[in-house]
Amino acid sequence: MPRTTFEELLDAGVHFGHLTRKWNPNMAPYIFMEKNGIHIIDLHKTLAQIDDAAEALKRIAKSGRKILFVATKKQAKEIVAERVKQTGMPYVTERWSGGMLTNFPTVRKAVKKMNTIDRMATDGTFDHMSKRERLQVSRQRAKLEKLLGSIKDLTRLPAALFVVDISKEYIAVREAIKLNIPVFGLVDTNSDPELIDFVIPGNDDASKSIALIIDIVCRAIEEGLSERKAEKEKEAATAKNKTEKAEPSEKTESTKSDNK
Repeated sequence: MPRTTFEELLDAGVHFGHLTRKWNPNMAPYIFMEKNGIHIIDLHKTLAQIDDAAEALKRIAKSGRKILFVATKKQAKEIVAERVKQTGMPYVTERWSGGMLTNFPTVRKAVKKMNTIDRMATDGTFDHMSKRERLQVSRQRAKLEKLLGSIKDLTRLPAALFVVDISKEYIAVREAIKLNIPVFGLVDTNSDPELIDFVIPGNDDASKSIALIIDIVCRAIEEGLSERKAEKEKEAATAKNKTEKAEPSEKTESTKSDNK
């Protein structure tokens, strides 16, 4: 069953591309026509690409690995933060710090610094600091939270990136490519689809378009997480049954030994 419909995509304005003079020729396979100086995206292609991307993201989530969402543009950041947070996946909606992937150990150190400051606030360390020192530390904590708070649970490199506007987030895309991390993206007509692994051709400027695509992929991730949870519960139940079956046998053997 398709994850969305042609009508839903049309209603959200996913088909609206950029001005024809701003196009990237590599997007030609995904363009349906030109109208009033604007490229119109082929939504039949978008439908197929969404299904492929969603299934791949579902498999990654089911495997227990993390998908990092990147969307720092104004129209996307609140949508991504609100929806992705529900899945428990990490996301970056403030400035992308260069080296966030390629220099990941340094990023982890910064996250640990946040945790250290949190401990200082609860173990009495703050009580022995001057008001000025406490203020400086608190400001440092707030700055780190803004940049890294949404990825503090990312203890290792993500299994994949999902990017809204691969042209704007070119540094993140470049780092992922360097590390062979698969990149999924909402790709408009002004971007190069050949840079990434899973292309979802669509309008990456309109909030309604972004919201629809993000909701679809997040639902796929939630499906993967639910299936993973169900499998773990099934495995736990099976292990429990095996243990319970084994225990009577052990008691029987013990009784036989006592009778002898």
